[in-house]
Amino acid sequence: MTETVGALAVAAAMLALAVARLAWGALCLDASSPDRLVAELRLAQVAALLLVLAAGTYAGAAVASRTPGAGLDIALATGFFVVAALATTRAPGRALTVLAAAWGAHGLVGLGHQTGALPPGVVPGWYATASAIYAVCMAGICYLPNLRQR
Repeated sequence: MTETVGALAVAAAMLALAVARLAWGALCLDASSPDRLVAELRLAQVAALLLVLAAGTYAGAAVASRTPGAGLDIALATGFFVVAALATTRAPGRALTVLAAAWGAHGLVGLGHQTGALPPGVVPGWYATASAIYAVCMAGICYLPNLRQR
Protein backbone atom coordinates (compact mmCIF):
# COMPACT_ATOMS: atom_id res chain seq x y z
CA MET A 1 0.00 0.00 0.00
CA THR A 2 1.40 3.36 -1.00
CA GLU A 3 1.46 6.34 1.31
CA THR A 4 -1.18 8.05 -0.82
CA VAL A 5 -3.57 5.09 -0.63
CA GLY A 6 -3.06 4.90 3.12
CA ALA A 7 -3.78 8.59 3.54
CA LEU A 8 -6.89 8.25 1.39
CA ALA A 9 -8.12 5.33 3.49
CA VAL A 10 -7.54 7.17 6.77
CA ALA A 11 -9.20 10.34 5.48
CA ALA A 12 -12.23 8.41 4.19
CA ALA A 13 -12.61 6.56 7.49
CA MET A 14 -12.32 9.72 9.57
CA LEU A 15 -14.82 11.59 7.40
CA ALA A 16 -17.27 8.69 7.56
CA LEU A 17 -16.94 8.56 11.34
CA ALA A 18 -17.61 12.29 11.57
CA VAL A 19 -20.75 11.97 9.45
CA ALA A 20 -21.87 8.92 11.44
CA ARG A 21 -21.39 10.89 14.66
CA LEU A 22 -23.55 13.71 13.31
CA ALA A 23 -26.24 11.21 12.24
CA TRP A 24 -26.22 9.49 15.62
CA GLY A 25 -26.43 12.84 17.39
CA ALA A 26 -29.44 13.82 15.31
CA LEU A 27 -31.10 10.45 15.85
CA CYS A 28 -30.73 10.67 19.63
CA LEU A 29 -32.51 14.04 19.86
CA ASP A 30 -36.25 14.30 20.37
CA ALA A 31 -37.92 14.18 16.97
CA SER A 32 -39.93 17.36 17.60
CA SER A 33 -37.03 19.37 19.03
CA PRO A 34 -35.65 22.38 17.14
CA ASP A 35 -32.19 21.06 18.05
CA ARG A 36 -33.00 17.98 15.98
CA LEU A 37 -33.65 20.13 12.94
CA VAL A 38 -30.34 21.93 13.43
CA ALA A 39 -28.51 18.60 13.83
CA GLU A 40 -30.12 17.23 10.66
CA LEU A 41 -29.21 20.40 8.77
CA ARG A 42 -25.57 20.09 9.85
CA LEU A 43 -25.56 16.44 8.82
CA ALA A 44 -27.04 17.30 5.42
CA GLN A 45 -24.47 20.02 4.83
CA VAL A 46 -21.50 17.82 5.72
CA ALA A 47 -22.87 14.84 3.77
CA ALA A 48 -23.39 17.07 0.72
CA LEU A 49 -19.82 18.37 0.92
CA LEU A 50 -18.48 14.85 1.25
CA LEU A 51 -20.56 13.72 -1.74
CA VAL A 52 -19.01 16.48 -3.84
CA LEU A 53 -15.54 15.44 -2.67
CA ALA A 54 -16.20 11.77 -3.48
CA ALA A 55 -17.62 12.58 -6.91
CA GLY A 56 -14.74 14.94 -7.57
CA THR A 57 -12.26 12.11 -7.17
CA TYR A 58 -13.80 10.45 -10.21
CA ALA A 59 -13.59 13.71 -12.16
CA GLY A 60 -9.92 14.10 -11.24
CA ALA A 61 -9.22 10.49 -12.10
CA ALA A 62 -10.98 10.94 -15.44
CA VAL A 63 -8.75 13.88 -16.32
CA ALA A 64 -5.63 12.02 -15.24
CA SER A 65 -6.48 8.74 -16.95
CA ARG A 66 -7.15 10.09 -20.46
CA THR A 67 -9.43 7.07 -20.93
CA PRO A 68 -11.85 7.38 -23.88
CA GLY A 69 -15.33 8.13 -22.59
CA ALA A 70 -14.04 9.42 -19.25
CA GLY A 71 -15.82 12.70 -19.86
CA LEU A 72 -18.91 10.90 -18.63
CA ASP A 73 -17.34 10.83 -15.16
CA ILE A 74 -16.91 14.59 -15.27
CA ALA A 75 -20.57 14.97 -16.26
CA LEU A 76 -21.64 12.63 -13.44
CA ALA A 77 -19.50 14.53 -10.93
CA THR A 78 -21.15 17.76 -12.07
CA GLY A 79 -24.54 16.14 -11.59
CA PHE A 80 -23.63 15.08 -8.07
CA PHE A 81 -22.52 18.64 -7.34
CA VAL A 82 -25.88 19.99 -8.52
CA VAL A 83 -27.81 17.44 -6.44
CA ALA A 84 -25.70 18.18 -3.36
CA ALA A 85 -26.12 21.94 -3.79
CA LEU A 86 -29.89 21.67 -4.28
CA ALA A 87 -30.28 19.24 -1.39
CA THR A 88 -28.95 21.80 1.05
CA THR A 89 -31.77 24.17 0.06
CA ARG A 90 -34.44 21.67 1.18
CA ALA A 91 -35.84 20.93 4.61
CA PRO A 92 -33.33 18.78 6.50
CA GLY A 93 -35.39 15.58 6.43
CA ARG A 94 -35.95 15.83 2.68
CA ALA A 95 -32.33 16.86 2.13
CA LEU A 96 -31.14 13.72 3.92
CA THR A 97 -33.44 11.56 1.80
CA VAL A 98 -32.13 13.17 -1.40
CA LEU A 99 -28.55 12.77 -0.22
CA ALA A 100 -29.13 9.12 0.70
CA ALA A 101 -30.41 8.51 -2.83
CA ALA A 102 -27.49 10.44 -4.33
CA TRP A 103 -24.99 8.42 -2.29
CA GLY A 104 -26.72 5.27 -3.52
CA ALA A 105 -26.36 6.51 -7.09
CA HIS A 106 -22.70 7.24 -6.43
CA GLY A 107 -22.32 3.62 -5.38
CA LEU A 108 -23.80 2.60 -8.71
CA VAL A 109 -21.12 4.67 -10.45
CA GLY A 110 -18.47 2.64 -8.65
CA LEU A 111 -20.19 -0.58 -9.66
CA GLY A 112 -20.48 0.72 -13.21
CA HIS A 113 -16.72 1.15 -13.36
CA GLN A 114 -16.17 -2.28 -11.87
CA THR A 115 -18.51 -4.04 -14.31
CA GLY A 116 -17.48 -2.12 -17.42
CA ALA A 117 -20.77 -0.25 -17.82
CA LEU A 118 -18.70 2.90 -17.40
CA PRO A 119 -15.13 3.30 -18.70
CA PRO A 120 -13.17 0.75 -16.65
CA GLY A 121 -9.75 2.37 -16.93
CA VAL A 122 -10.63 5.57 -15.08
CA VAL A 123 -9.99 4.22 -11.57
CA PRO A 124 -8.38 1.00 -10.34
CA GLY A 125 -10.79 -1.86 -9.69
CA TRP A 126 -10.14 -1.83 -5.95
CA TYR A 127 -11.04 1.86 -5.81
CA ALA A 128 -14.32 1.38 -7.66
CA THR A 129 -15.30 -1.42 -5.29
CA ALA A 130 -14.25 0.48 -2.17
CA SER A 131 -16.04 3.58 -3.41
CA ALA A 132 -19.26 1.66 -4.00
CA ILE A 133 -19.16 0.14 -0.50
CA TYR A 134 -18.36 3.51 1.05
CA ALA A 135 -21.21 5.18 -0.86
CA VAL A 136 -23.76 2.60 0.28
CA CYS A 137 -22.62 3.05 3.89
CA MET A 138 -22.92 6.83 3.54
CA ALA A 139 -26.42 6.45 2.07
CA GLY A 140 -27.47 4.48 5.12
CA ILE A 141 -25.89 6.98 7.49
CA CYS A 142 -27.68 9.87 5.76
CA TYR A 143 -31.02 8.12 5.97
CA LEU A 144 -30.61 7.03 9.60
CA PRO A 145 -32.22 10.14 11.20
CA ASN A 146 -35.27 9.69 8.97
CA LEU A 147 -36.01 6.38 10.68
CA ARG A 148 -37.24 8.26 13.71
CA GLN A 149 -40.22 10.22 12.41
CA ARG A 150 -41.53 13.51 13.71
